[in-house]
Amino acid sequence: MLRQGFRPCPVTMVSAIPSCAQMELFFQGKSIHGFGIKVGLDLDSRVENALTSMYAKCSDLDAARLLFEGMPEKCVVSWNTMISAYGQNGYFDEAILVFKQMREEDLRANSVTIVSLLSVNAHLESAHSYAVKIGLDSDASVITSLVCMYARSGNTTLAQSLYEWMPCKNLVSITAIISSYAEKGNMDSVLKWFYKIQHEDMKPDAVTIVSILHGFTNLSYLRVGISLHGYSIKCGLTSYSLVINGLISMYDKFDDMDAAASLFLSLDERPLFSWNSMISVYVQRGMLDDATDLFCQMKMFGCSPDTITMTSMLSGCSQLGSLKFGRILHNFILRNSLETEDFMGTALIDMYAKCGSIENAERVFKSIKEPCLATWNAMILGYGMSRLEHKSLSHFSEMMKWGIKPDDITFLGVLSACGHSGLVDDAQKYFKMMEEFGVVPGVQHCTSMVDLLSRAGLLDEALTFIKGMKVEPDSVTWLALLGACYLHQEVKLGESLAKKIFLLDQRNGGLYVLMSNLYASTGRWNDVVRVRKMMREDGEDGCSGTSIIEK
Repeated sequence: MLRQGFRPCPVTMVSAIPSCAQMELFFQGKSIHGFGIKVGLDLDSRVENALTSMYAKCSDLDAARLLFEGMPEKCVVSWNTMISAYGQNGYFDEAILVFKQMREEDLRANSVTIVSLLSVNAHLESAHSYAVKIGLDSDASVITSLVCMYARSGNTTLAQSLYEWMPCKNLVSITAIISSYAEKGNMDSVLKWFYKIQHEDMKPDAVTIVSILHGFTNLSYLRVGISLHGYSIKCGLTSYSLVINGLISMYDKFDDMDAAASLFLSLDERPLFSWNSMISVYVQRGMLDDATDLFCQMKMFGCSPDTITMTSMLSGCSQLGSLKFGRILHNFILRNSLETEDFMGTALIDMYAKCGSIENAERVFKSIKEPCLATWNAMILGYGMSRLEHKSLSHFSEMMKWGIKPDDITFLGVLSACGHSGLVDDAQKYFKMMEEFGVVPGVQHCTSMVDLLSRAGLLDEALTFIKGMKVEPDSVTWLALLGACYLHQEVKLGESLAKKIFLLDQRNGGLYVLMSNLYASTGRWNDVVRVRKMMREDGEDGCSGTSIIEK
């Protein structure tokens, strides 16, 4: 165009700039910006908005903000662009702040503003109320976004009510409701809404089918799942890799690995996420040989493994304690210059720790420039697995110096380290510290404390702790105390605990073993014979709760 002597106008610029809104064309986008400045087109509001959007999509928020603040006059499109810019890059608080500044300028929001607000996790009810206040609650795009956001937040009832009120029903909204019900495991409602789609003359798409497939969690839905598979074939939806991956996951849950593998092999084109999906299925089932075969085939088919592939493979090595293969994978990662920060680094640390090579785990940790919380946690837990409890606790202290906020997993690792070292006072200090960081103690944290107190011989304190727990103790919690009864020969308390454990978990074989050991430690050999006889004759579930302790 320039060679032909034509001078671009603002419309030309606005048409060209969006095509540059991807990293590989970012340089060309900046060149167009420079050209716009040179010919005086950069001050046109349409051009400025397009450039702001381009910089935001290329993750250059500083440039986007600079352009926005330099605009002599900001229209509602300008404000919407900046709200979306922050939202697209995960800066939700900043996006909401821009919206508040927009309101201070007495600018009236439009439907795009409301949709942008909803997409940045703004307070849902407040955004809804504001939409009603300015008369946009009946706008098709706004009400669709509201239905989707309420459904995603778990308020399926309100999402359903809004949907029924919609003047023009659409597939996006109904799919969001289906997805919400599927996540809750309410498959009756999922199927009811699926039939509703057909009743309202809509045609389910790949996303709808996958949303339903995710809800199938056990064999009771096998026939329905097979029917949905047939429906997908009939509607031509199995040409989408997304649907095939969903079906693979479904058959995996149904324990039909032959069907899952057959579906994978039926793919004419196997994109990376399909390989990753199948490898993940094999790894989760402990089928590392099959996962490895697929990993090798993947490379032969010219598909390069990514972070997700390698993380799955490393997880398989961790499960089986295969250090040799883990090292091979690590070398592959280094040779192919794959990023070892965050997920990959954490997976490597976890693999080396579980395979008994804590030195290699330390080397990986030290190679990571900015370890995230998950990486610190992996190292804290890794030291604990290697019985290096002092290092686990010192690593926690180092993490705190870095300003990293601990989570529930961090405290599990720390309490476990205290437990193995018998550090009662330190454990109590860390347990109280959880409240400071807003971490609610779960049953595992509480069980760690009970185990620690019990091992230290503080059985009364352990009982008092259990009575004060804000979560319901499970059989493992009581077993921790029962184990201490064996160590300290507290038969009467042990018999009382046995009743509680039996009521919670009738199939717990550990109960019989501990009671047998407890009786043996106090020389009650007739009771030992009786309990062991029950174990042989009845297995784990063939007696009453009182029969274990009857005299």
